[in-house]
Amino acid sequence: MTVIKPLLLVILSGAFSFFASAAPKPNILLILGDDMGYGDVGFHNCKDIPTPNLDALAAAGVRFTSGYVSGPYCSPTRAGLMAGRYQTRFGHEFNDGGAGGGLPVTETTLADHLKSGGYTTGIVGKWHLGNQPAMHPQKRGFDTFFGFLGGAHSYFDAGGILRGTEPVTSLDYTTDAFGREACAFIEKNKAQPWFLYLAFNAVHTPMHATDDRLAKFSTIASQQRRTYNAMMLALDEAVGKVRAKLTETGQAENTLIAFISDNGGPTMPGVTINGSRNEPLRGSKRTTLEGGVRVPFVIAWPGKIKPSVFNQPVIQLDLHATALAVAGVEPKPEWKLEGTNLLPFLSGEKSGVPHEALYWRFGKQMAIRCGDWKLVRYDTQADLRDGTVRRSSPTSDAKLYNLAKDIHEDNDLSKEMPEKVKELQALWDDWNKLNIAPGGKDNGHDSDGAEPKIPKGKRHHKPQK
Repeated sequence: MTVIKPLLLVILSGAFSFFASAAPKPNILLILGDDMGYGDVGFHNCKDIPTPNLDALAAAGVRFTSGYVSGPYCSPTRAGLMAGRYQTRFGHEFNDGGAGGGLPVTETTLADHLKSGGYTTGIVGKWHLGNQPAMHPQKRGFDTFFGFLGGAHSYFDAGGILRGTEPVTSLDYTTDAFGREACAFIEKNKAQPWFLYLAFNAVHTPMHATDDRLAKFSTIASQQRRTYNAMMLALDEAVGKVRAKLTETGQAENTLIAFISDNGGPTMPGVTINGSRNEPLRGSKRTTLEGGVRVPFVIAWPGKIKPSVFNQPVIQLDLHATALAVAGVEPKPEWKLEGTNLLPFLSGEKSGVPHEALYWRFGKQMAIRCGDWKLVRYDTQADLRDGTVRRSSPTSDAKLYNLAKDIHEDNDLSKEMPEKVKELQALWDDWNKLNIAPGGKDNGHDSDGAEPKIPKGKRHHKPQK
């Protein structure tokens, strides 16, 4: 026994040292902006909105020059992100959602997978994946929820803001509140691995900004652009506070951060919905032109991913696959995931392109990008009636663009290169065979859910308390 006891102590001591020194699982933070213009961040050469915190995030990580989302609308993009596959596979083509009016309960979410992998999971902000009890975030893999369920919300009024399922009774400004709640989540869960989905409603309508931020843009003539800029400033400040909390709590180097917008800015011809700008892209939210689906796209992980610029096309579906890889969760065949784990491409372990092609279907609109080539049919104009943009305008014939030479999609090469059109159309047709009819009927409106009634005097701003 005198020999066995010391040996046992050595074994136990070694096991304790191993587990004590084992690195904790990385945290995962996914941040979404809402209806942001492609050209409205400093790292995309914006000149009239200071975005120092977003610029610092981009400088610290990988900036994707061809970062896309799988839909030109809010809810479909979120559905694809949460499910990890094209939303047209399960009928979530429009903001109405799939069967039942939201993300079908047959789909398992990224939160489901990460929770099963030992993560504490939280969502702060806009859900927009179903109002039914079975579609509540806390029924879809999230442990905690602070935010609202629909597609749009007043920035000042608490009605409709929930903590879990309980109404919140007071609210200063949603962007500030969502930043605080994200910081509180990070603080509370610093001793365990966590996944936080921080989905701002900024800079979606209604156009609400605080007086102190509006004052910073007093020289801008357009009230709409002035308000938009103030809303973007609030978003940037919130991102800065969240990153500061990571540093303060010692979690910065153990947290992967991804930032995207859910679609391009709504900049329909002759109409400015929120004051956003998509330069140098053509097109708008709700179109399959670049301005509708190419977005600011950043991944940062200090000490793990070297700062760089990545020019090959990627899509928000890849964030799902990348998050699983970071968490050490092995995908199962029945999940039918379509994203690509980007980590090997960012580390240099893999070369080449993450995708042979990327695809879009949005009603009669379609697109495919394969290398530098894009074949697209898009909504040709906006039809404004009573302040609502409707998808009633005609869809273009198939247009062929070389995005390496023509990022603005001006020079249609379809007549000069019919074989390339045929090749891309065949690829898209094969992809489309696995899509199903929309589960939620297209209501023909850019509704993003019913917009709240805005009290008189609060349409553009509310005095700062």
